[in-house]
Amino acid sequence: MRRRREEEPKEKVLEVDASMQGTLTFKDAVNLRINGRFEGKLQTKGILTIGAQAIVNADIIGESIIVAGKVTGDISAQKDLSLIAPACVVGTIRTPALTVAAGAIMEGYCNMLEEKPGGSPSEALTIEEVAQFLEVDKAVVVEWASAGKLPAEKDGNKWRFEKAKIEDWLNSERIK
Repeated sequence: MRRRREEEPKEKVLEVDASMQGTLTFKDAVNLRINGRFEGKLQTKGILTIGAQAIVNADIIGESIIVAGKVTGDISAQKDLSLIAPACVVGTIRTPALTVAAGAIMEGYCNMLEEKPGGSPSEALTIEEVAQFLEVDKAVVVEWASAGKLPAEKDGNKWRFEKAKIEDWLNSERIK
């Protein structure tokens, strides 16, 4: 007697060929492929692929991201980011592993996660992410960083925050 394949987990795949606008958030891992236009904010788990014909104007947070199309906005990949021709990315990239193939274009700032003493990566946060994490306005984050109240480093004209230091600071403030 033949067993059904129901026991095997099904791969979740979503392919978008249309024009979309808004915020897309995926709580479960999914293989998402965008071939059309997208504008807004995108937060995924699993593998996100931006097809060669896609035009995306969004801030993207995901695990593994592959870009072949045009992306304008910040990209934060927790595992890895691959730019393959004819990719064109304009924005800030944050990832522990970056692959840029011949023919791909990247314009902006790239931040690879740094190794802390002990070997684990220290995640860098943007002003917006710190503000969201602390549940305060972005102006408050800048004010606290400028005054030395919040652990931060000035990198050119940008502020740099390490998540571990922010968490330590927050825990010490709660104790007071």
